[in-house]
Amino acid sequence: MKIRDFFFFFALLSLILTGCKKSEKSERDVPLSPIDGKVFSQQIAVLASDSLEGRKPFSKGEEKTIQYLKTEFEKLGLKPGNGNSFFQKVPMVDIMSKPSGSLVIKNKKGNVTLKYLDDFVAASRRVQDQVKVENSDLIFAGYGIVAPEYGWNDYEGLDVKGKTVVVMVNDPGFVDSTLFKGKTMTYYGRWTYKFEEAARQGAAGVLIIHDTKPASYGWAVVRSGWSKSKLYLDSEDNNMSRANMEGWITSESAKKLFQLAGVSDSLLIEAGKKGFKPVTLNLKTSLVINNKIKKSTSNNVLALLPGTDRKDEYIIYSAHWDHFGKGEAIKGDSIYNGAADNASGTAALLEIASAFTKLNKKPSRSILFLSVTAEEQGLLGSEYYTSHPVYPVNKTVADINMDVLQPFGKMKDIILVGKGQSDLDDYADEAAARQGRTTRGEPDPSGGWYFRSDHFNFAKVGIPALYIENGSVSVEHGEAWGEAQKKDYNDNRYHSPADEYSSSWDISGIIEDMQLLFNVGYSLSNEVTFPGWKKGSEFKAIRDKSMGK
Repeated sequence: MKIRDFFFFFALLSLILTGCKKSEKSERDVPLSPIDGKVFSQQIAVLASDSLEGRKPFSKGEEKTIQYLKTEFEKLGLKPGNGNSFFQKVPMVDIMSKPSGSLVIKNKKGNVTLKYLDDFVAASRRVQDQVKVENSDLIFAGYGIVAPEYGWNDYEGLDVKGKTVVVMVNDPGFVDSTLFKGKTMTYYGRWTYKFEEAARQGAAGVLIIHDTKPASYGWAVVRSGWSKSKLYLDSEDNNMSRANMEGWITSESAKKLFQLAGVSDSLLIEAGKKGFKPVTLNLKTSLVINNKIKKSTSNNVLALLPGTDRKDEYIIYSAHWDHFGKGEAIKGDSIYNGAADNASGTAALLEIASAFTKLNKKPSRSILFLSVTAEEQGLLGSEYYTSHPVYPVNKTVADINMDVLQPFGKMKDIILVGKGQSDLDDYADEAAARQGRTTRGEPDPSGGWYFRSDHFNFAKVGIPALYIENGSVSVEHGEAWGEAQKKDYNDNRYHSPADEYSSSWDISGIIEDMQLLFNVGYSLSNEVTFPGWKKGSEFKAIRDKSMGK
């Protein structure tokens, strides 16, 4: 053989071998999973049926639902996820809080009287029959945020023990795109954070100033939600670590307070500038809140597929099983079946579990299939799991959450809610590209959607979390049609008896979404590294600490 021919042959052989290696890696990373929608269709038909009575916690519907899930997990050959049990008890307390009268705020010049529900709402998480805020000083604390990574501390040098803080919703990025993450709301902007931080600071009360645009919903939503009883997790300290009073006031009421205090409502703008200092309003308020208390226990459902050589590391697939049960009849139907929300996610959980069990080569890491309770009551089941984890947080690789998968057919795109938060975006980007699809963030990131489903509680303890939403660009009908389908669901079926399953659903897009999520989890399950949070994420420091960094 001539030398020239030899080198040509050697180069050709190298290319062939390299191609084989890439092919082998590709096949290893993307197995031919048996996800075809058959399991999904069978499961959602049961989970969204009238027989489960709307899957409300503490009802007969709950018992039927969790026993059904246990049986289905057993059929797949999965192990109990909580020791010898498929269940994790979730103790809760139902509190109906009602102020004894108006909220009166006063100083020597006069007073402002706020009417319950019209001007303010207030409740208490404390498990006491009666809770009081007495002669409490009011302080305007801007956005009520302590965010070291953004160089922001509205409580710096401030003693609020026994006092009531008045704070704004959202975060400074909403009005100044150079601050925080600009229009993308951080967790510091969520109302839940405002209450948590005020409690950490020792405040007796906290009142959030409502404004429709930064809140992303009107006062009617606040009024409706706070006029009913609320479910909370039943804590060992009976929630005595929380502020006595948590509530909201309308923006008009806030302006009246500022006027009585003799300060300009331009403070609402000044609060969004670096270096803002809290303002003592020289106002006082008192309020008595009467509570009706009822304790109950619900259940998370957990099933485990043990890994092979890295079985002490865990990937979680999560979906909430609960909905609203039976309620006000609409067009003669009183069962809130919650087909899309979230029988769809629970059915997908079962199909993905089935796909993992059928693999010839089992994953290196363990997979936990977690169906949580009381998402509709405030993400309580996932909050309980993350505060009482069955498996160590620093050994949990990621959470992949499924909530509201829609039957709108195949989409060219897929929405990563909170895109830019963690390395899981990169896995999703790669999986979408294999399908010829693209990813994007949610259209209105200022609404804080990343904090409104169960994945968020995993993020709060530092576990990278992925949550997808249906894309809008329909392969067959285009983007305008896709957006119209979403609007129709939100306007006519969301949280109503009309959210029902039909065998006519086009689940071709759901199948692609399940395949994408399966591929993300499969890739993670055979790696040795842990995905992290991207620079600037408010969850990065929490994860770094838990991982000993």
